[in-house]
Amino acid sequence: MKPASPATILLVFLIFILFILAGCGQEATASSTQLTAVIVKEYPHDPTAFTQGLILDKGTMYESTGLYGQSSLRQVDLATGRVIQQRDYDRQFFAEGITVLGESIYQLTWTNRVIFQYDKNSFALRRTFPWPREGWGLTHDGSSLIVSDGTAHLYFLAPDSMTEQRQLTVHDGGQEINRLNELEYVNGSIYANVWYEQRIAVINPQDGAVTAWIDLSALCARMQGNNAEAVLNGIMHDSESGRLVVTGKLWPALFEIKTVPATAKQH
Repeated sequence: MKPASPATILLVFLIFILFILAGCGQEATASSTQLTAVIVKEYPHDPTAFTQGLILDKGTMYESTGLYGQSSLRQVDLATGRVIQQRDYDRQFFAEGITVLGESIYQLTWTNRVIFQYDKNSFALRRTFPWPREGWGLTHDGSSLIVSDGTAHLYFLAPDSMTEQRQLTVHDGGQEINRLNELEYVNGSIYANVWYEQRIAVINPQDGAVTAWIDLSALCARMQGNNAEAVLNGIMHDSESGRLVVTGKLWPALFEIKTVPATAKQH
């Protein structure tokens, strides 16, 4: 066997270093916990609703639906899927995420650059705020509204003025997580749908780090069928009962879920 040349030895050494660096990078991005969803209960849902936002407030469900000419704000009976109250939008508006803070419902619009504030009981319009970006998802932490705009950024706003208080960039390891969509604040973390992904990101609201991913691919495969627009979108959490409910655009059902560690078979 011919002895290796200096050039060959150098090449082998460089390949060895690259493998070490690649392993370190994978370890950093794999720091988030991998979870999967187990269905606890199924509820009926309007299959024509292009869901953009969900809220459970003291047991009462509110939903925002999108599309031009079909956008609405709804109060829905969770158990039956019956729409109790509905406010429809003019054709120029495309409604997006919603949240309930105090006695008000806040609702985003996609490209109309406004945020609406409604009375949560009567749906009467209270105020209209200008907003300089696209509106995607909306939640709150008890004091600030938290808005996504389809990028990797989250914006914390004062609810009485929409003054920006701070921004957060969401990342998993060194990778920014773009296309952040529907949001929900759950036990001190921000849960986020990611447009066209079959998983939910669990985000630390202090530094933007993704601490966990919730895999919903099995549920999406069951609900989406051949409709590319019927994507996972819609998260609501009842702080009183602890229920966590998810759905998607044009899905005929909502699902109460619990999360468990993903097994090796489910990775």
